[in-house]
Amino acid sequence: MGFGRGDIGNWSMSIWCFCFTVTFIIVMVELWRLPSRFPFYWYNFPVTYACYAALVCLSTSIIYSITYVQFLLYGPSRDWAITATAFSCIASVVYALDVAWVWDWYDLDDISCYVHTVPGLLKVLETFVAGVIFAFLSNTSLYLHQPALEWCVAVYSICFILAAVVLLLNLGEREYRLPVPFPIFQLVLTTLSVLLYISALVLWPLYQFYEEFGGQPQRFSDGDCRDELTYNMCTWDQRLAVAILTAINLLAYVADLVYWACQVSVGTEDQPRDS
Repeated sequence: MGFGRGDIGNWSMSIWCFCFTVTFIIVMVELWRLPSRFPFYWYNFPVTYACYAALVCLSTSIIYSITYVQFLLYGPSRDWAITATAFSCIASVVYALDVAWVWDWYDLDDISCYVHTVPGLLKVLETFVAGVIFAFLSNTSLYLHQPALEWCVAVYSICFILAAVVLLLNLGEREYRLPVPFPIFQLVLTTLSVLLYISALVLWPLYQFYEEFGGQPQRFSDGDCRDELTYNMCTWDQRLAVAILTAINLLAYVADLVYWACQVSVGTEDQPRDS
């Protein structure tokens, strides 16, 4: 079903197998009561993983159905593909419920869960969207011909690393061991990420879709997009997908920036003033 039908089918099958494997490992760890043997705070891991898995399964369901299932001929293969898509949607819902309920299952009301907070969810979204962008950027022909586009790739990489560092600091409960207050640390990193993403949002469409800068403004001008029966996304569609994902991630970073600006502002106002 997922093999021999193009990159989308293989990619989707790999995602589902990965989610099944990690979920199975988590279940085994819980059944054998091994969380205390891990060198990190275990209970944050299943919640964070479930959050990512919900997003991954949902996006896979959408991409698989749009770019793969609709091109299959009517028959058993198409029926199996539709069934796989339906179960992928169900899995995304179950993972989302897992995110909402797992903390209550562990009975850890006195311990905060980072993924259950607004900045935690935003960090998960930011890193997830960046991961999808990287999947499209595996096609190096999208950017290697233009230094400005290579800068955009550098922006995605830098911002992903910064977001991942913040996420790991919180999951490992190391955020308050920094030499500066954590809200200020977050505010500085998020401001930098917003500025970098603004540059990428300007440069990527400019050099991909404007003829003056060597871009292709029309989809039909891309020879890869003329074959409507292809199972793979053509180059122009990949360029558009990266542009849309860049805008989505910029909005997430802006929301993150507003949150931390408010936190820093409130923290400053609460500090005692010298008389």
